[in-house]
Amino acid sequence: MSEGSTGVPSPCVNVCRMDAVSGLCEGCLRTIDEIAAWGTMDDADKRAVWQRLEQRRALRPAASTAREEAS
Repeated sequence: MSEGSTGVPSPCVNVCRMDAVSGLCEGCLRTIDEIAAWGTMDDADKRAVWQRLEQRRALRPAASTAREEAS
């Protein structure tokens, strides 16, 4: 995770592909709007994105997780 100008690291993992079904980045699970706004967000908004990402990871189907681990 790369640090920006603030203390909240970016969730980007350099796997930048948008899933057409979910609308989420396959690498970091952010929406295109979250990705585009990241550079102008304050730390509180960035932490809120991180919380949403944790929720999204918890809701991911087991098949997606197994596919990632095999990569």
